[in-house]
Amino acid sequence: MRYVITEYVEKAMKEAIYDKLEDGTFAGRIPDCIGVVSFGRTLADCERELRSALEDWILLGLQMGHKLPVIDEINLNRIDTKVETR
Repeated sequence: MRYVITEYVEKAMKEAIYDKLEDGTFAGRIPDCIGVVSFGRTLADCERELRSALEDWILLGLQMGHKLPVIDEINLNRIDTKVETR
């Protein structure tokens, strides 16, 4: 069984970039997922927050009909399957 959204999240998280800030905390982001950022006292906290932010971002994007980036050939965007009849 294949869980497409779970796979999408896992692939997106592999693209995450983390920075250690001057105060010793961490910031994380996923470049292809504009606006998905997180902060945490530890790297693990930051990663956990980033995953949560990504999941919320995906669900809201799907609900609002936003175009989500295709990640590692996983396309969550709705494909119009209407066939024009004459």
